[in-house]
Amino acid sequence: MKEVKLDDTDRGLLNLLQANFPLSREPFVDLGSSLGLEEKEVIQRITRLKEARIIRSIGPVFDSRSLGYKSTLVAMRVPEERLEEAAQMVNEHPGVSHNYGRAGALNLWFTLAVPPGNDLKSELQALANKVCPEQVLDLPAVRHFKIGLFFDMAESGPQVNFSNNSPKKTKGALQALSTLSSSEKAAISEIQQDIPLLSRPFDAMAEHVGMEVSEFLRCCRRLKERGVMRRFGASIRHQNVGFAANAMVCWRVPPSIVEEVGEMMSAFREVSHCYERKTNQSWPYNVFTMIHGKTKEGLQRTIERIAAQSGIQEYEALFTIKEFKKERVKFSA
Repeated sequence: MKEVKLDDTDRGLLNLLQANFPLSREPFVDLGSSLGLEEKEVIQRITRLKEARIIRSIGPVFDSRSLGYKSTLVAMRVPEERLEEAAQMVNEHPGVSHNYGRAGALNLWFTLAVPPGNDLKSELQALANKVCPEQVLDLPAVRHFKIGLFFDMAESGPQVNFSNNSPKKTKGALQALSTLSSSEKAAISEIQQDIPLLSRPFDAMAEHVGMEVSEFLRCCRRLKERGVMRRFGASIRHQNVGFAANAMVCWRVPPSIVEEVGEMMSAFREVSHCYERKTNQSWPYNVFTMIHGKTKEGLQRTIERIAAQSGIQEYEALFTIKEFKKERVKFSA
């Protein structure tokens, strides 16, 4: 797709929308104050960026485990002539948020989450029975080192510079189920939508769940402070702003140095996600990184730099061939 031309104000706005969207009564006024714009122009620019297929949506990203969900990464090997059909079957599952065709024998990769009370293995087996892949791998996360997607648009051109929360918040075992108040549960259920581009976008949400808007927003801010809501902001179609290449790179790291290597790989600005995952007999790789770049050649150079610095030479680079699905799961609290 042809890259859309952005001015400096667009770039600054995109940065704020990704990293610091205000959970306030009049968020577009607050955004405008940071950029020297009137509220009306902020809304107009966001509308244009959505129409240009740069902004997917603006809303929350929740930590699934803190809501009692179980999740995993699934890899399937599907005959190429059936790949589109298989991807569509996978997409129909409401617990699938990301689904990609990737280069390699295992050519269909997706995330699967199930709500409390559902058995993840049974759900995966039912999906596999429907898709009939030649091979299926279940690769749940053990811990994460980095979860933070931020495309820095403010410099002379797009700079891949993925944000990371402080190590105390992101490194370590995945977050356990949180205790939620009835107000917090109501806020979670209501706020999971692409917010309307209105002067006071949260008013109708609060009214719908019978809360004062000030209380509704306090609940949302508390959820963010506690890490139940990882972030609230814009999801960007990175392919349309200069980041045409990405790959999931799976590394075989000796268990004794997984933490050291995970932290080192996370420090690369081109890495948006870094997880330790359970291995499989046919897939011995235990550290997974998502790496982004403007070109495949540049991406390959980044992978080589990471390999050289880490000393890990046994890895699989799975370049993205096609995005079949990318949307946020609708969670029940």
